Amino acid sequence: MNQPPIRFDDGAAYESFMGVWSRYAGDVFLDWLAPEAGRRWADVGCGNGAFTELLIRRCAPAGVQGIDPSEPQLAFARARFAAGTPASFVVGDAEHLPWPDDAFDAAVMALVIFFVPDPAKGVAEMARVVRPGGSVSAYAWDIFGGGFPFAALQDEMAAMGMAQVWPPSSDASRMDVLRALWAGAGLVDVRSREIAVERTFDDFESFWAIARTGPRLLPVLSAMPGDQAAELKARVQARLGADAEGRVRCSAKANAVEGRVPG
Repeated sequence: MNQPPIRFDDGAAYESFMGVWSRYAGDVFLDWLAPEAGRRWADVGCGNGAFTELLIRRCAPAGVQGIDPSEPQLAFARARFAAGTPASFVVGDAEHLPWPDDAFDAAVMALVIFFVPDPAKGVAEMARVVRPGGSVSAYAWDIFGGGFPFAALQDEMAAMGMAQVWPPSSDASRMDVLRALWAGAGLVDVRSREIAVERTFDDFESFWAIARTGPRLLPVLSAMPGDQAAELKARVQARLGADAEGRVRCSAKANAVEGRVPG
């Protein structure tokens, strides 16, 4: 799509915008993976450590090494964990992992692959650093299936004649593309599933304040004329509705994939 990279450089803002969603989907994802304890994990595109925290809490890993291009995000991630927690973090990118071959038992991308400029290279790198027989997995919002958590906002922007704002490698969110990427990297026993989750906001204003903080949405929405911004807000509010207590419920859907390194 030839869009510039999206950078998340505020760990606290990411936590409310996407970290909560990541853990909701991540819980279902880990139920599906059912990994054994004691694995050495690579968390590729770990961001502020939302999924890393799930790995530590649920999977009793021997260690987790996270990598992300944003040092501010990693600073937030490091602050999550007490001394002695088997997690460490390094600045870097998914296409050039700094680790040797066969260094891990498992590698994962949680809500990341559509941000990688060359997804095939990112998957190949994960496969390279995982030992034979190890797991390479990911989950990504089903963008073109209406699965993005803030799809209502994007849809109403489109209805008003505005461009939708998607990650640069959005096609990698499609289930068929994910499976092809995993097969193309030489991974075997490839399996996939859909993940459906829901999040409740106290009221529409809570939803709206969080929805506006996306790193590409924020500048677009902030630059809107006041009347246009008010119309967009009203359209989204009408679309979402609210329950008797004023709460707003939003659903999201992700595509998940896992394969094994042959050998």
